[in-house]
Amino acid sequence: MGDVYRWRLAPDGLATRRQLRALGLRPGGQDVVAELHRPRRRKAPLVAYLYRVDRAKPVRPMTPARTAALAAAMRARRTCPNCRTDVGYCIPRSLGMCVPCHDAPAA
Repeated sequence: MGDVYRWRLAPDGLATRRQLRALGLRPGGQDVVAELHRPRRRKAPLVAYLYRVDRAKPVRPMTPARTAALAAAMRARRTCPNCRTDVGYCIPRSLGMCVPCHDAPAA
């Protein structure tokens, strides 16, 4: 591991994963160069890992197969296991079924 910087004091040329993604980049297998620490009261600091922007690679484009797989996964998250209907929203994991099925009285 490299240097440790405080919140908002990292030098130019370093970025977090989210910042790289906003630039259309990804770490591309490079190691973490530094850490960014954000202090908090009565808790351990939040830690973000920093990568070099000049070594980052472009984000891989979405292929038709990846698009289809993502659509199938999202469809599975919207399908109620009880009534087998696509409810139009992601089923809460805390309920395990759609809200109407959860709220219906047990038969």
